[in-house]
Amino acid sequence: MLYAILCYNSENAVFSWSKAQEDKVMADLAAVQARLSKVNKLGPVARLMPTTAAITLRKGDTPLVLDGPFAETKEQLLGFYVVDCADLEEALGFARELGAVNPGGAHEIRPLLMFDKGTLPG
Repeated sequence: MLYAILCYNSENAVFSWSKAQEDKVMADLAAVQARLSKVNKLGPVARLMPTTAAITLRKGDTPLVLDGPFAETKEQLLGFYVVDCADLEEALGFARELGAVNPGGAHEIRPLLMFDKGTLPG
């Protein structure tokens, strides 16, 4: 089954990391990703741009385009993984592994229903 592992953290904390700290976290995450990829458990991975780059399309009779994600928490969605796991426990294990090398924040794990495989290159 496919699971999304959504990565949340404070943008203020993450975007204040030194280059050395950023490089270390990204290298550690790449090592975890390489292991998951090697066992064919890793799908798309994306890091989102800051929330200041986001816009929201609010639906209604007259759709409205607004600047920003309008998240009302201290943590923002910064990126996500798609992993192929036997069950929720395996997905939780991957999230724990990612969390061990990426300080702060939280990982949310959600089962995915495949809507469309899409056509973008991986």
